[in-house]
Amino acid sequence: MFPTLKGGNFIIRAIVVDDEPLALKHMEIKLSELGTVEVVKTFLNVGNFLKKMKHLNFQVAFLDIEMPGFSGLDLAELIQEQFKDVYIVFVTAHRDYAVQAFELNSIDYLLKPIMKERLEKTVTRIQEQLRVNDNSSSTEQDISSKLRVVCFDEFAVFSHNEPVKWKTAKVKELFAFLVTNINTYVNRDFLIDLLWPDTEYQKAKILLHTSISHLRKTLDSMGYSGSLTFSNQNYTLELYDFQCDAIELEQTIAMYTSVNHNTIQLFEHVVQQYSGDYMGKNGYKWAAVKNQNIRQELLWLLQKMIDYYTDNEKLDKKQHYLQILLTYNPYSEHALQQLMRYYITVSNRGDAVNVYHEFKNQLQEDLGISPGRATTELYESILVTN
Repeated sequence: MFPTLKGGNFIIRAIVVDDEPLALKHMEIKLSELGTVEVVKTFLNVGNFLKKMKHLNFQVAFLDIEMPGFSGLDLAELIQEQFKDVYIVFVTAHRDYAVQAFELNSIDYLLKPIMKERLEKTVTRIQEQLRVNDNSSSTEQDISSKLRVVCFDEFAVFSHNEPVKWKTAKVKELFAFLVTNINTYVNRDFLIDLLWPDTEYQKAKILLHTSISHLRKTLDSMGYSGSLTFSNQNYTLELYDFQCDAIELEQTIAMYTSVNHNTIQLFEHVVQQYSGDYMGKNGYKWAAVKNQNIRQELLWLLQKMIDYYTDNEKLDKKQHYLQILLTYNPYSEHALQQLMRYYITVSNRGDAVNVYHEFKNQLQEDLGISPGRATTELYESILVTN
């Protein structure tokens, strides 16, 4: 499942249905301006919404009540039949509909024209309810059979908070590869060449079938029966209601491309989970490309977070994430220069000198080179000032 913000605002996924184009656009703009609502989709008529409803992922529906042929009240009943956890907010130009709205268990109703202050109160009410639900469900998740997959540093899988025991190392590697390529068709012969490259084909084929059988039994025991399928010479792993640190990081970066006061806690959460290279300790050569891609995404995110803390003058946070950036990108002169300038800003020139020497020694030992001209000039400017 995709994480929500802890200790701060929840990012609310919403849809809007209104048959008036101007009113629809007005609501979309107002919601987007709040910064805590992501408008997933807008609809000018109920028919289009009903066609796509089952494929949408949303938490709140803003529904105009007065629509031709199919009112917002009727639509709300259909939505609540399909999605019991979705909140309904009715939008109307007539106060008379308020009673009917609350009879349908809507969380709120808004009168047109929509006022920013009133909309903020509605969104705050939804956030509070989401926070209550999140807290109440956390206890249930602790005792559930939810699968937890750890990909950073060393691949590990937990069920009922207990480590999964694998029949063989190859079964574990097979699952690791399928998780890396989740929801993707993987050719049988490709798996054979990947896992048993030096084994005669027919024998390797038997080893694959045996490993697949063991993996299916393991998945069945954890409550994921039928998650591994075979069709047209391809295997596919499909998992639902599970946690994975690497997938969480990638989805977070993909969904929230801007680092701001609404998303910063979420980004801090996923960065904290990054404890090392993608399956780094397992020695899976095929994981190298995935590791490189995630590492680049992480470095991009760290720089964005540093820029955010710079703009908001949160110096302790800036220092912390600069040090993390340099740890994960140890040969980056740009990262080093930022950290040195930070120390200069806080009148800590001694540490600026120290990190320069540490960087210089590491470059010399590992790569046999010296820092570039810009870095050296920055260092020399510190000595001159002293």
